[in-house]
Amino acid sequence: QVKLVESGGGSVQAGGSLRLSCIISGVNLAHACMAWLRQGQGKEREAVALIDAYGDTIYDDHVKGRFTISQGDGKKTLYLQMDSLTPDDTAMYYCAVVRPCGGVSGSIARIQFDYEGQGTQVTVSS
Repeated sequence: QVKLVESGGGSVQAGGSLRLSCIISGVNLAHACMAWLRQGQGKEREAVALIDAYGDTIYDDHVKGRFTISQGDGKKTLYLQMDSLTPDDTAMYYCAVVRPCGGVSGSIARIQFDYEGQGTQVTVSS
């Protein structure tokens, strides 16, 4: 059974930081890409950061320079370090996996993910 369990969300003031974690189990991650998605109220779900099968990272322009995606524990844990948060970052954040997947370049906006977690809420106040 595939499980993706996010944690680390919460409420923070603008300019603050949060670190999200996602523990992934039940899926072979050897040829997989992993990402963080978010969905604000009344908005479409969007991919904000992706790490491909080779460890290369891609970011949406809205978070580039502020967010950092990384892996741990043999790829079974996915992290998102979020700095310089703004109210526009308020959303439910989801980790996601797509496989098979190798190297990724260009936009991550249209990638269809095979698995997603239940999400963790991030609220940024001004």
